[in-house]
Amino acid sequence: MSSSVIVALDFESETEALALVSRLGQDATCYKVGLQLLIEAGPSLIRHLVSIGKQVFLDLKLHEIPHSVAAGVKAAGKLGAAMVTVHASGGSEVLRAAVAAAKPFAGLQVLALTVVTSLTDKELPEIGLAPSVQAQVERLAKLSAEASSSRPASICLARAPMTRHAVPRPKWQLWLARPTSSLGGQSRVRQTPQRRSRAP
Repeated sequence: MSSSVIVALDFESETEALALVSRLGQDATCYKVGLQLLIEAGPSLIRHLVSIGKQVFLDLKLHEIPHSVAAGVKAAGKLGAAMVTVHASGGSEVLRAAVAAAKPFAGLQVLALTVVTSLTDKELPEIGLAPSVQAQVERLAKLSAEASSSRPASICLARAPMTRHAVPRPKWQLWLARPTSSLGGQSRVRQTPQRRSRAP
């Protein structure tokens, strides 16, 4: 497995998550831990993964006032996480606070989430936004790039193709792909890992 692949530990228990980590062994070096597993297993899981040489992507989608987001980013850094997600819709002050909080942790990247993959043009007006996911992704991607210019990092998940005009040359992006068997559910993502690896 390529080191550029991040394996999602989308499980309901620590036992299931660690079973996959054990099965993949040295073939996988980076794992995503989301809110459900973190609450279920606690921060000790993150410490364990780091202690056995794994990188951890904490996909927490922090969306709070700047001080609280900064505190969350700091906590992620203390756990040894390599990446943590923050909602770009929190605004530039939140993004700058997150980047500043990450600076003492050399290996920690703050990743700005633009628009969650469950939202479409139809749902945006429900939260007071104009019905264009494309426009919202571009707006937030540009905001993220400007707010994090001193330490750029950007995440757009399945929306990454939409950012090419707003941020034509990002430092890097994180793309979301799902196995064919998990293409249902609320996410509108329809990229399998095989298709994603062939995309430009």
